[in-house]
Amino acid sequence: MIWLTQQTADRLRAELDNRRGPLRAEIVERISAARDEGDLKENGGYHAAKDEQGTNEARVRQLEEMLESHQLTVDTSPDDNTVSPGKVVTYRYAGDDDEVFLLGAREIAEDQTDIEVYSPESPLGAALLGAKAGETVDFEQPNGKVAKIEIVSAVPFTS
Repeated sequence: MIWLTQQTADRLRAELDNRRGPLRAEIVERISAARDEGDLKENGGYHAAKDEQGTNEARVRQLEEMLESHQLTVDTSPDDNTVSPGKVVTYRYAGDDDEVFLLGAREIAEDQTDIEVYSPESPLGAALLGAKAGETVDFEQPNGKVAKIEIVSAVPFTS
């Protein structure tokens, strides 16, 4: 399940509409104009437009997958200090400074570059999922070592 705010879901739908319509048509027009210039082997404009077309179509598929194949939860996450999708989690490794991340989809915090985003399926997200503020969780790091992580708080994300 992907947790998205209503604002994020609306923004992604608008992006998908633009990529399927006006942007796709603009790219096709550039490809056509570049093709009319002649030799395609040495036509930088043609190759650039084809690359852009590939990038656009990949993003269209990604957006369709997010918006159609997954269940979207646009409700506010409960304010119960439990780590769950849609929460801004403050945690610390034993003896370290506090760190903060949003548990959810990267697209939610797209405009907020100051917050890390982890998926609930990521190693850290999965390890902390369901833990409550004040609890300490064992987290197996990629190097195989186990670290103790204390949950400081888990509050609903607001955009």
